[in-house]
Amino acid sequence: MTVALAALVPGALLGWAVYAAVGGSGGDEGPGSAAASPSASPSASASPRTSSPAPSAGSGGGKPGASAAAGGPLVGKVVVIDPGHNPGNFEHTAEINRQVDIGTNRKECDTTGTSTDDGYAEAEFTLDVAHRMRALLEKQGATVKLTQDGDRPFGPCVDERARIGNEAKADAVVSIHADGSGAGNRGFHVILPGAVDAGAADTRAVVGPSGDLGTRIAGDFVRVTGSAPSNYVGDGTGLVTRKDLGGLNLSTVPKVFIECGNMRDSEDAALLTSGAWRQKAAQGISEGIVSFLRG
Repeated sequence: MTVALAALVPGALLGWAVYAAVGGSGGDEGPGSAAASPSASPSASASPRTSSPAPSAGSGGGKPGASAAAGGPLVGKVVVIDPGHNPGNFEHTAEINRQVDIGTNRKECDTTGTSTDDGYAEAEFTLDVAHRMRALLEKQGATVKLTQDGDRPFGPCVDERARIGNEAKADAVVSIHADGSGAGNRGFHVILPGAVDAGAADTRAVVGPSGDLGTRIAGDFVRVTGSAPSNYVGDGTGLVTRKDLGGLNLSTVPKVFIECGNMRDSEDAALLTSGAWRQKAAQGISEGIVSFLRG
């Protein structure tokens, strides 16, 4: 990892201007995902965790407006954070198994997500990182909205997640995830939208800016967390392009997914269950967003 980081950090400082995008696993929208393992109930978790920062007034729950700092470089910018999955999904399997149109085909509304071997749920992880990101971005003056804040029984479905960002006219949308691949598979990867023009999906206008957003996030994630890019997808770039994710296919604004690590690997799990590391993850992702929005 030391050699890999030494090579990647200079690229991070340059914004990762050159990247390779290849197909692969990851993402959490159903079959084809590396995170196919069902998650345990959040209440079953035995991992030590640090509580997430308290949500700021008026900024949770997706569509309602969010508060913004009085000043800062991101005043006037709208960021939508999409915490992957919902803690209640595992109690609503019939509802989340419902098929929805993602343009290229039909897919499950959502999945339960994955978990660490000792039961720390991906849905709990994603909300915690989302809360930390919201606090950081609001300090920069951004208006921040969440697609869900654990405030609904299940979902939203992947098509609604995309619609929330579209209707907010978001300047950037990031979907937060953690993967569920096999032990020994380590590292993060950012998933970029491929060019899709089918049915309700047309990503052609956002492929370029989404690639820029994802490249900046990947670079800052390396720099801030010290984590290496995935050793199992992306050919060491930390970047993967996919055309089978409804949350990307249906987006009309710049959007990427990030798989922050692999919950099924013990070394990655130790990071993902650390509140201090989650703060670094939130900072790395947020700094990539700030870099993108400031051009």
